[in-house]
Amino acid sequence: MTPRECCLLLVSVMTSIAGQFFLKTGANKLGKFITENDITHINRIITIPELIIGLLFYALGALAYILLLTRVNLSIAAPSASLVYVFSVLLGYFVFKEPIPITRIVGLSLIIGGVILVVWKK
Repeated sequence: MTPRECCLLLVSVMTSIAGQFFLKTGANKLGKFITENDITHINRIITIPELIIGLLFYALGALAYILLLTRVNLSIAAPSASLVYVFSVLLGYFVFKEPIPITRIVGLSLIIGGVILVVWKK
């Protein structure tokens, strides 16, 4: 990938991560979903600013990904976008104090290794 393509990928991944951050923050405000409060939760989604901001960040990430797809093959872009998983786990750990079990670390290492192999050019 060229530097410009790497930047598009980075923008796509980082805006998706920002979207996840805001969606998680908004979901925490929303509270736990149960079948008895389904309509209430659906109605409250549009009133919680963090959820709207999260969706907007996801939209920006999708736009950057579409632009990336105009420049690189899907077989490179899609696996590269899986870096969102890696950063999501780090976000969960550092911001939301979620644990990272060793099996998840192994899985994330495999994702990173796979992305390196997919984008590697001889």
